[in-house]
Amino acid sequence: MPSMFKKPLSAAEIKAKAREFGADLVGIASGAELDANPPDPAKPQRPSDITEFDAGRVIVLAKRLNLGVARILPWGDRHKYYNDELTLTMLEETSLELVLWLEDCGYPAVIIPPTHVDPWRYQGDPAEHQSTLLSLPHAAVEAGLGTLGLNLQLLTPEFGPRVLLTAVLVSVDVECDKRMEEGLCLGPECGRCLQSCPGDAVRHWDRDWESCDTYRSPYGFKKLTGQIEAIMQAGTAKEKGELLRSETSFNLWQSILRGSGAITGCRRCADVCPVGNDYAAMLKDALDKIPESTPAKGAKLQAMQADEKSAKPSVPYEASRRWIGERVYLYRKA
Repeated sequence: MPSMFKKPLSAAEIKAKAREFGADLVGIASGAELDANPPDPAKPQRPSDITEFDAGRVIVLAKRLNLGVARILPWGDRHKYYNDELTLTMLEETSLELVLWLEDCGYPAVIIPPTHVDPWRYQGDPAEHQSTLLSLPHAAVEAGLGTLGLNLQLLTPEFGPRVLLTAVLVSVDVECDKRMEEGLCLGPECGRCLQSCPGDAVRHWDRDWESCDTYRSPYGFKKLTGQIEAIMQAGTAKEKGELLRSETSFNLWQSILRGSGAITGCRRCADVCPVGNDYAAMLKDALDKIPESTPAKGAKLQAMQADEKSAKPSVPYEASRRWIGERVYLYRKA
């Protein structure tokens, strides 16, 4: 686009406008850096794969999750799903407002929501984990918003992992933010995410994504196809009717209406994480005890702690070291 149509912008102006539109956190990453450092080189999620024209900068926006529902202990409480979906709706509106403002300034832009997966990668298995077109947690780290935790969720200094993310791709020549070098996660010495996980999906700087998906999208595509198959395979018309009118079908219908339970779901690991300025003030009194903790989970944490003390870091940590950061908690105890 001819430069005569472009209004000069600075990173500070873009961030101020994003906050004006409703974002709680804003960071700017280099599209070239994200291209050069994909989270999984075998299945790269690069800005340039989305647009070859307007991916010079990746503006990452975060909206904090409200904390009242975090204090509700059951992971599957639908109040959590609805509150988070409303937060996501607000964040999407913020992203759209920012895109329209950027385009008014002469810079075409593209919204990258946290829910858009690549349909060409779907192989016919509803249980297979589907990744988004761009890994927003990794983009957020590149944009200086935080670091990844033990289960590879984003942690921020302000709100811990209790944020939702979107991104805006735009080629505007502004300064990028720097990654945090020191990791925010307390690692296996804390392990509260592992102890609280209903699907036992937390690994040592990794995650069992298929197990996690069952909970973080409890009424998603896998559940929908499973319910339809159960109805089709039922032996009698009465059995089919009972399944059709069941609570599962009702919850699927509700999730179709708003996405609650499909694009939002379990965030128990985020609720109990002690990282973030909000935890001690707003959550600790309700969430300090973790009823899901078991001896088996404790044994897993002990094995991870022993591995942490060894001279050789774990393979998953090395693979994600750029985004996890240095494990400074090990040195502080020394």
